[in-house]
Amino acid sequence: MTVPRHQIRALFDDETVTVYQAYRLEIAEPALAARRFVPPFKRERMTWIKPSFRWMMYRCGWATKPGQERVLAARINRAGFEWALANACLSSFDRNRYADRRDWSRRLKASPVRVQWDPERSLRLAALPHRSLQVGLTGEAARRYVDEWLVSLTDVTPTARAVREQLDAGDDAAAEALLPPERPYPLPAQVAEVIGADPE
Repeated sequence: MTVPRHQIRALFDDETVTVYQAYRLEIAEPALAARRFVPPFKRERMTWIKPSFRWMMYRCGWATKPGQERVLAARINRAGFEWALANACLSSFDRNRYADRRDWSRRLKASPVRVQWDPERSLRLAALPHRSLQVGLTGEAARRYVDEWLVSLTDVTPTARAVREQLDAGDDAAAEALLPPERPYPLPAQVAEVIGADPE
């Protein structure tokens, strides 16, 4: 079955959706101990969340890149996630979404959320034809993420390393079995329109 080019795939239940972030130890460990984001995490900076585990693995190199040695799974409430998307602006100009570049630039500056679609990754992190969503939160969105949307934080670095070990051993089936079971996320039509997601 062909995967739609712009589709969110995620681990989710009736109330929450899981997104991933990778941090250096100095940020990840206090956050895990507190079960929430605390200093030296800086809510003043844009923070990027990713629903795709494989794209997160591509970004952090299976938790080996400097400053990205710990991978956190953040379960957030779906209402918050959908609020972020409904209030987002695409990080690059799309003539199908915006009247012109001036309109897009104005919205980009005003929006507390940026979204971009990057090539999804295979199990071995090769680029795929369809896309994966990245969501950048700043200002009000970052505050809501930290203070209101977060349900739980989990260290999934051991999972990242276990998948990589199976891949290094040449056992792709065993590696695949360790991945989070992601499936298409059902977006309200008006939210899908904002971020340029393909209709269901």
